[in-house]
Amino acid sequence: MTKQLLKGNVAIAEAAVRAGLEAYFGYPITPQTELLEHLSARMPELGRVFLQAESEVAAINMLYGALSTGARAMTSSSSPGFSLMQEGLSYIAASDIPGVVVDVMRGGPGLGNILPSQGDYFQVTRSAGHGDYRPIVLAPASVQEAIDFTVLAFDLAEQYRHLVIIALDGLIGQMMEPAELPPMRDINTHRPDWALTGAEGRPKRMISSLYLQAEAQEAVNRRTQARLKIISENETRWIEYMTDDADYLLVGYGSAGRIAYSAVQSARRDGLKVGLLRPQTLWPFPSERLHELAGQVRGCLVVEMNAGQMLDDVRLAVNGRVAVDFFGRMGGIVPMPDEILGAIQQMQHERI
Repeated sequence: MTKQLLKGNVAIAEAAVRAGLEAYFGYPITPQTELLEHLSARMPELGRVFLQAESEVAAINMLYGALSTGARAMTSSSSPGFSLMQEGLSYIAASDIPGVVVDVMRGGPGLGNILPSQGDYFQVTRSAGHGDYRPIVLAPASVQEAIDFTVLAFDLAEQYRHLVIIALDGLIGQMMEPAELPPMRDINTHRPDWALTGAEGRPKRMISSLYLQAEAQEAVNRRTQARLKIISENETRWIEYMTDDADYLLVGYGSAGRIAYSAVQSARRDGLKVGLLRPQTLWPFPSERLHELAGQVRGCLVVEMNAGQMLDDVRLAVNGRVAVDFFGRMGGIVPMPDEILGAIQQMQHERI
């Protein structure tokens, strides 16, 4: 396979098609609309389902129905639209069916603006619907990772019968980079034994998120917690850069993590021993590895395009082993490497 110059949103859409996407339901919202536009042409030409819903509420419930048949299906949105999907996300999670949702984050709160942000961290990792569950959350930092994580998202969703969210900021959705697309997979026409396919010739099946008896609801929750434990043990992903001898550790994901990589290079040229941990899964979060690294550095700096949301998870992971500082930009402003370097130098000054 050869690399092509691809926009992030288009790359995710085409990767989903090649991963065997059978049905897509969505509503246009900047900065993810190119994803929907690409699928509006690509899916019909392949004889697959594309439907532009009347709202994000409709889209997530259409997705719920399609997933219940065992089909590979997906929706996508951006921050305000993703907010409207919360109830449907919780229904999908409670029904133990595999689903993939893409959130291309923009500035907020409210309608905000159409510029890149990471203000949905709380929403994707903590409040993606009500109840005691966590979706798997993949956070790409490049167009190539966005492609790879799209394919991975479907595989993980089906392996665990679990909800997977691909969370990227608008910068990655809009940027163009050389990247390699995966080969085309055949549509998997085999339906799992839980899928709703029509009851003729077999016992009836039911998918529901409603359990009126407390004991039954607790049993559902215990089953979910057991699955979350297995996912946490097996699917935590991160990238490290120059952490072996680091005195100071940067932690950032997505675009912020990518920009922090450049700040590490600048710091090293200035004689500062700085390393980077970039979470690729926001949940499960790489807490254990971060706790280990906190024991060997003099300071930790969290870099985000928000007011400090992943910051909470970093502090929980570090658990007081080292001081944790924060540098963030909000409202769609992208932090620059020299700004992060300045924050590193200030952190060093304070630790002397």
